[in-house]
Amino acid sequence: MNTTILNNQKSKALQDKAVKLIPGMTQLLSKRPDRYCRGVWPTYFKKASGVEIIDLDDNKYLDFSIGGVGATVLGYADPDVNAAVIDVINNGSASTLNPPEEVALAEKLIELHPWADMARFSRGGGEAMSIAVRIARVATGKDKVVFCGYHGWCDWYLAANLGKKGALDDQWIAGLNPNGVPKGLTGTAIPFYYNDIENFKKAIAEAGDDLAAIVMEPIRNYEPTQEFIDAIHSVAHEKKVPLIIDEITAAFRMCNGGAHLKLGFKPDMAVFSKALGNGFPCSAVIGKKWVMEYAQDAFITSTNWTERVGSAAAFAMIEKFIKVDASKHMLAISDKVWEVWETLARKHNLKIHIGGFKPLIHFSFEENHAVNISYFSQEMLKRGFLAGSGFYAMYAHTFEDVDKYSKAVDEVFANIAKLGNKVEEHLEGLPAASGFGRVN
Repeated sequence: MNTTILNNQKSKALQDKAVKLIPGMTQLLSKRPDRYCRGVWPTYFKKASGVEIIDLDDNKYLDFSIGGVGATVLGYADPDVNAAVIDVINNGSASTLNPPEEVALAEKLIELHPWADMARFSRGGGEAMSIAVRIARVATGKDKVVFCGYHGWCDWYLAANLGKKGALDDQWIAGLNPNGVPKGLTGTAIPFYYNDIENFKKAIAEAGDDLAAIVMEPIRNYEPTQEFIDAIHSVAHEKKVPLIIDEITAAFRMCNGGAHLKLGFKPDMAVFSKALGNGFPCSAVIGKKWVMEYAQDAFITSTNWTERVGSAAAFAMIEKFIKVDASKHMLAISDKVWEVWETLARKHNLKIHIGGFKPLIHFSFEENHAVNISYFSQEMLKRGFLAGSGFYAMYAHTFEDVDKYSKAVDEVFANIAKLGNKVEEHLEGLPAASGFGRVN
């Protein structure tokens, strides 16, 4: 394979400019170059189609990393979704009146989730979670939320780190700073651990009579036990509070709709984003009438929630996802990538840990991970792949793509094994950063 050092001068120049103009360099933590190998990772793209990305220096890569951070479930610039978007743009994406597409999308989501009665829409996942929590607080007249998993950047969630430093560290991202979150929210967000019934009951007891909602992701690294699901349902019913399932990451991967449909959770509300718009901004809160109708008793409104691109994109994405049975293909692709990591690590005597839920999977080196994974990203770039520790399958991935990826991984794993504790000497950029921190 071609392992020529890449020309990345335009990308590096724009990174140097961006760090002076944009606090944190990028709008999303997951897209910062220090997550991979700063100084080498291209950071910016000129064009994306299918699973191919072209950077500012005209280098071409097959994306075997996090697939638009999980947003482009069908693949980049999907022609059917783009056609729907182009049509509504040509006919006006916004006006004084409302788009009929939002009614069609509400019907479609409720059709896929028969337990739900109503839907509200926004454009980002974090704001959709804030909408859901606010509705729950209005419906119950209570303030405290018990939760597990990652739920975004908003005050209601980061408040967990006000009362106990590092309370969120074991949920998903370590070191999240609650600066700017009103201290008066201390004690209103109480974390618990997935599949840990006793810990969940402890969180419920801490919330006491002020419990407003139970919030959780349906899955992250492993599936829930039936006993855990039963405990969640039992407490939600007993306390008469809504169970809110955050499907922002999990939905439209394992099945047609939310992962809770397959796993057995019975929510009162569910929140969608990421895959919903296949790269176009759209998020949704769906739920039972008894709780959703309280949205009318809260001030929840925004001009850009009424533009029609997001709704049109989401409706087109869902229709195609079902038509092509995208989840079946993505699960098969992720099975193959999992096998590539497992087989080649064994071949080269590398100790790695593989986890996640298919089709969103990841691996880590058991020794010297930050250095080894940065070298892995660096060398995979030279072989025409965007690659890191995570892999988010898209419908556009083919088994031929996986075969090419496998050959590249074989070569890079062999290099890592050969270099041993000298890998860092061969890094052309910086070791990967973990957790949350400033970028200078």
